[in-house]
Amino acid sequence: MCGIAGEYQFKEKNIQLSNLENANLKQRTRGPDGGGIYHLDNLALAHRRLKIFDLTDRAAQPMVDHVLGLALVFNGAIYNFQELRAELESKGYSFISNSDTEVLLKAYHAWGSECISRLHGMFAFAIWERETGKLTLARDRMGIKPLYYANTSSGFKFASTLPALLEFEGIDKSIDKNALHHYLTFHAVPEPLTIISGIKKLLPGSIMTVHPDGKKEQSRYWSLRFNESEANHSLNESEWLESSREALMLATNRQLAADVPVGVLLSGGLDSSLLVALASQIHGQKIRTFSIGFESANGEIGDEFYYSDIVANHFGTKHHQMFISNKQLADSLDKCVSAMSEPMTSHDNIGFYLLSKEVARNVKVALSGQGADEIFAGYNWFQDCPSGEFSANESAKIISDKVIDRSLAEYKSLVTYEYHSENNHEDFLVDLCEQNGSPNPLDNLLAYESTFALANGPLGRVDNMTMSASLEARVPFLDEEIISLATSMPLKYKLQDGGKYMIKQLARQLLPQEIIDRPKGYFPVPALKYLQGSSLELMHEVLSTNNVKNRGIFNLTEINTLLENPEKHLTPNGSSKLWQIGLLELWFQKHGL
Repeated sequence: MCGIAGEYQFKEKNIQLSNLENANLKQRTRGPDGGGIYHLDNLALAHRRLKIFDLTDRAAQPMVDHVLGLALVFNGAIYNFQELRAELESKGYSFISNSDTEVLLKAYHAWGSECISRLHGMFAFAIWERETGKLTLARDRMGIKPLYYANTSSGFKFASTLPALLEFEGIDKSIDKNALHHYLTFHAVPEPLTIISGIKKLLPGSIMTVHPDGKKEQSRYWSLRFNESEANHSLNESEWLESSREALMLATNRQLAADVPVGVLLSGGLDSSLLVALASQIHGQKIRTFSIGFESANGEIGDEFYYSDIVANHFGTKHHQMFISNKQLADSLDKCVSAMSEPMTSHDNIGFYLLSKEVARNVKVALSGQGADEIFAGYNWFQDCPSGEFSANESAKIISDKVIDRSLAEYKSLVTYEYHSENNHEDFLVDLCEQNGSPNPLDNLLAYESTFALANGPLGRVDNMTMSASLEARVPFLDEEIISLATSMPLKYKLQDGGKYMIKQLARQLLPQEIIDRPKGYFPVPALKYLQGSSLELMHEVLSTNNVKNRGIFNLTEINTLLENPEKHLTPNGSSKLWQIGLLELWFQKHGL
């Protein structure tokens, strides 16, 4: 897990290395163990390293192979790199390190961009070919690892984080009004847009080639689709159960691989508890587990220690428990928001931020349960979703009614006229349904949750917050084996028993009953949901009259209404409307925008 950045000029050869150095420094927490820059005339590649595989300097980046004529910067982890290495050695390649980075570089030489189909892991990388001058960038299938880029008059720039790109000159830093509408509607912005007009995100499962003359080509090498008519209906329940056990055991075993200590982020929910159970079986020794809790507010409990303690005690883990007071929470919000590549409204950001600081004192890699709810229909809104044949427009309307947090009329009353836009979120949802290719709204809702909502929600949050503590987070439920299983599994084996049926059936063989049938939790942080005390004081400071007027995005009357009584203004999913807006303004301030 690392941070990457680079610049490629097409007409001139006057790269200002100070900009790249500043961008690299901005990403230092992503790789505190080392860093470097490779510079050749109109090309410069930068890297920050977090040592996970091969702790020697032989695995340092940028990795340059002068014989093969390749230079690589890579962020992520290739879990099957040892198998790929053996295959490459049989083809005559030799290695000087025991790293996944060198395997990726030589796999690219052997198979070109087709090597991506052989990779099991999470990754974002850029590789330059001396012979052709091409710069190739790629992002993993599910978008676990981020990759941002910008086109300017002086050339092409890229980085692992949006704030790192702000260190370069010539980038349009204005607010993209369509992205703003998405943010205030979905709580996230779909690729390739970001909230900043001049900065884009590479789509998950895609590859971009930048030629020496500035020409760019982009394509999808993989896409996730759910279609009940194409599911495997030949297997019975016991066969699906055995397939699920084998796939999750393989994925967990793969992702425990590291040359440094590994732990598990244990919320006390089904998914993280199942990872603890499997990791305990595989390791045969005590697993390190980590939980966090917050003060209660408005009668809502702020921790799930009761459940995480059950799991920790059952498997005899080395358990670490953190309790955060409301004052500690408020005092940490500034740093948490500074760690965000993009504005991220979910209350669990602060939980992951603070938890990661504690975890990183003990391990450098942690498994997390993200992804299971999305690909196995674990959320309650899957349960009453219509099933049958509907048009893409009808499916989009069904999804919109479930996930949209703000109507167009409310949006237009909230923002100033300059930022008015039409229902671009409806067009986005229609396109998503058409791309998924199923007439079944349930399939399309699964696609929505497992692609856009997952990559720009839980995955983005976990990557940003763990990397702020120099901690590598891995997500076994999004391993290629599990994704293949989920997309081929019929809906009836997902939707039963309130969702995630087959995962629950597997858990019944491994976990205490109280964990399986408990009400679903959502990483509660009541102080941010209800905005009381220090957190509310922060919102008043951030959204002062002068700040709102100077920014020019929001109507002051609407902001004052929210500030007067934030507890009365919650979105349909129970989030604070004031927090969503205040966080956006705080993010702008923290990044000098």
